[in-house]
Amino acid sequence: MRKTIFLFALLAGTLSLQAQNYPLRARLSDPNSFSVIVIPDPQSYTKFAANQPLFELQTAWIAREIDSLRILTALCTGDLVEQNETAIPLAFRKTDQTSAEQWRAASRAFERLDNKLPYVVCTGNHDYGYTKSENRLSRFPDYFPMTRNECWRHKIVSVCNNAHGIPTLENAAYEFHTDTWGDLLVVSLEFAPRDEAIEWARKLVAEPRYANTRVILLTHSFIAWKGNRKKTEPYELTDANYQQAIWDKLVYPSPNIRLVICGHECHPTTDYFETVGFRTDKNAAGKSVAQMMFNAQTADGQWHGNGGDCWLRILEFLPDGRTVSVRTFSPMFALSPVTCDKAWRTADYDQFTFDME
Repeated sequence: MRKTIFLFALLAGTLSLQAQNYPLRARLSDPNSFSVIVIPDPQSYTKFAANQPLFELQTAWIAREIDSLRILTALCTGDLVEQNETAIPLAFRKTDQTSAEQWRAASRAFERLDNKLPYVVCTGNHDYGYTKSENRLSRFPDYFPMTRNECWRHKIVSVCNNAHGIPTLENAAYEFHTDTWGDLLVVSLEFAPRDEAIEWARKLVAEPRYANTRVILLTHSFIAWKGNRKKTEPYELTDANYQQAIWDKLVYPSPNIRLVICGHECHPTTDYFETVGFRTDKNAAGKSVAQMMFNAQTADGQWHGNGGDCWLRILEFLPDGRTVSVRTFSPMFALSPVTCDKAWRTADYDQFTFDME
């Protein structure tokens, strides 16, 4: 018996020595909550070889915390790459990676979540064309086919054809069942969605089976940091709907779309206030629609920095079935006792609650 106890103690001690010590761990405020993680535009991680491990740090952290934070899904706001289709890295410090290297880096980061979590990724303007949306050519379907993540098998309920007539995850809907919030539907739309994609989404959320389902819309471009919605954007795409048109044609007339999440808007700044945006408006049914923009890629004051300091957003869905708590967290800072005091952004625009009635 003594020998058995000694061996058990020795094994436990060995395991504790092997376990990594994290000085700061994110926790739910209520153990009966669940969370959704928002991953902001990763293009500035993938465009430089030295930054790519930081993107993997984000997804590795998400994978590690799936159980502790009861993560339902992770939502990525698009712009996976700096340029979609070029064999030559862009000059003037814009990138040191070819498009293929950038796409491989994005894919490699999400491999850490494959078969563990039904994450959702939308496409951004940089994911189309040769550098940024000269046309609707995209390598996204090549690197993110519907078969890559087994967790999608029982979550994807509908997809729409892309501009080339092929059903892809550029426009897709994912259904989630929860104990405290009932059913949730996440609809992911391509950048500057075509009328066909808008109509597909509108008809889908209007189906009787989703009458009592709260819908989260994920699309790359929807509001700016000041909260305004633009009518046009400077891209060459045809059959394109920009921010205000998406509201007018899809969000406003749909009574069950209750939250819109986007990225896209950014400029070099050290003021975090200018890297986020939030507003609420009433839809046609008189229900409040929360609209959130989050894009960290220039939060260190430059276009060509480290990609965004690994900032993520943790959306905690409280067990009352209507309150969402938002916190902004960096697993990079949290890894070290020297920097963990910087791991939370605590200004009122980075830490707040809102209702999804």
